Amino acid sequence: MRPDPRHAWQAQSLLLGYPTEELLGHVPLLRRVAASAETRVGEPMSRFLDHLEATPLRRLASDYVSTFDQQKRCCLYLTYYAYGDTRKRGMALLNLKQTYAAAGLRLVDDELPDHLAVMLEYASGVDVQIGRDLLNTHRAGLELLRLALHDCEAAWAPVLDSISATLPVLRGDEREAVARLAAQGPPEEQVGLAPYPPPQLLPQPSGGRR
Repeated sequence: MRPDPRHAWQAQSLLLGYPTEELLGHVPLLRRVAASAETRVGEPMSRFLDHLEATPLRRLASDYVSTFDQQKRCCLYLTYYAYGDTRKRGMALLNLKQTYAAAGLRLVDDELPDHLAVMLEYASGVDVQIGRDLLNTHRAGLELLRLALHDCEAAWAPVLDSISATLPVLRGDEREAVARLAAQGPPEEQVGLAPYPPPQLLPQPSGGRR
């Protein structure tokens, strides 16, 4: 039986938020979570925590904005990869918000439910399989984001490695979905998306194949 990943998901959710003094104050707790996780989950998390502690907060904030807010291919809003800015994305957002509400997770007005940090927060508070199913539903976008972060050597790439390591090995159809997204980009919105290598060349999470 695989270890319970919910503590890791909660930690990863925090690490994907905008860098603040509050986040830095959580580092000792986050290190304990990383140390208690499987190596392939905890080791990349620890590497990012090293970077977090070694980098001035102003630089972290600047890097966060330049990575996630200024590059479409590093978008943290996972339904964007599947639907772009189409009407289908609006329905997907509504369905997610209703799913969260049913579990008691209420979002603030300016918070979109497809942000990866929000998905991880939800996954950490429900049954493991339900949380894993939600993340797997958006696996193609998650893996495409992971590849993009590695491609631009972003500091947050190990966090995505850690998340991916909590999920099952990609099956053929999931790899095809990643390849299709990489080749086509989101519907009606392909500007700024550089082509990617085929999914078999995706960087493996730290620790190798599962």
